[in-house]
Amino acid sequence: MLDYQLIREAAARLENKVRRTELIPSHSFSERLGLPVFFKCENLQRTGSFKIRGALNFILSQPRESLINGVITASAGNHGQGVAFAASLLKVPSLVFMPENTPLQKLHAVRDYGAQVVLTGRNFDEAYAAALVRQEETDSLFIHPFEDPLIMAGQGTIGLEILAEIPDLSTIIVPIGGGGLISGIATATKETLPKVKVIGVETAAAPAMHFSLKKGVLLETPLEFTLADGIAVKRPGENTFRIIRTLVDEVVLVEEEEIAQTIVLLLERSKLLVEGAGAVTLAALLHGKTTFPQGKTVCLLSGGNIDVRTLSMVVERGLVAGGRYLKLKVALEDIPGSLAKLSAEIAVVNANIFYIAHDRRCISLPLGESEVILELETRGFEHIRTILKHLETKGYEVTVMK
Repeated sequence: MLDYQLIREAAARLENKVRRTELIPSHSFSERLGLPVFFKCENLQRTGSFKIRGALNFILSQPRESLINGVITASAGNHGQGVAFAASLLKVPSLVFMPENTPLQKLHAVRDYGAQVVLTGRNFDEAYAAALVRQEETDSLFIHPFEDPLIMAGQGTIGLEILAEIPDLSTIIVPIGGGGLISGIATATKETLPKVKVIGVETAAAPAMHFSLKKGVLLETPLEFTLADGIAVKRPGENTFRIIRTLVDEVVLVEEEEIAQTIVLLLERSKLLVEGAGAVTLAALLHGKTTFPQGKTVCLLSGGNIDVRTLSMVVERGLVAGGRYLKLKVALEDIPGSLAKLSAEIAVVNANIFYIAHDRRCISLPLGESEVILELETRGFEHIRTILKHLETKGYEVTVMK
């Protein structure tokens, strides 16, 4: 059973083996939100996320004979990296079951750390079921991503580090997937600072803990596509559910566009690269999802393992969500100078043309007309309204494209 002493033991076990990640103040977001905001940067941790803490604590706690047949786990990516890295330190074979849609960056990282990978299932829960079957066949040691007290204790060392630097902490905001991270942190912080508010954040695409708490029983919820793949689980843990019911003050949901926008803001304002699951905490704060924050508030940036393709998509979605990008279809007369005239009108309203495509051959167009697709860099929603109004005033037929 998880308790404060188990977390203290984990901290001693992990000393000099994991990075004591930076806890940095954010002047930009503090001014924007009107309260002191700090980031606990587990995106800078070894293997790129907090998961190394729990995985290494678990493996280091095992008698050597229990590791003879190797270790096995299921993961959406970060836990698999943590297990693979920890197992490699002890020269123990590791096998990681991962969903078929796992981002390539996470897949390659798990393999690079020395694990054998099996891709199976549409999500974490299906990969987890397959891993349990293989564990029974091989008699290897199963490492649960969030239900085991040793895993939770390792994650809880984050709470000890935060309180060591901010003893007068008011609020800490933590992502929730299966619940192991927030269970460990809540246990660590509430023991020494009972008045601290612990807030959990899920994505609305995977809201199992949020609705389980509302109903008072553990529920399984369907999953939708989410940028926060690291916290996308259908059913949280039974042990974590009990701890969260007791110690966590609130669990809130954020939307996909809010996550995308926050990833972009963290890149621009704080020069911090985080994955979707790592951005949900600040997203909840920026979009007013919780009523608790006051005084010194820590947002846990839980991981930074985001692949380039996903990052490209996220940046584009984040720019759209923030009113920084506009895609238009404009009908033009097919005569010399029409395109130049349109470009001049775009310049009048101070929009920057990022991309342009001019089509004169589309069979759906009336004779004598052409079609232009414009992608514009904009300065916010008011600027977008100004652009659209100006073009319509000048007689252009404009369609905003999604």
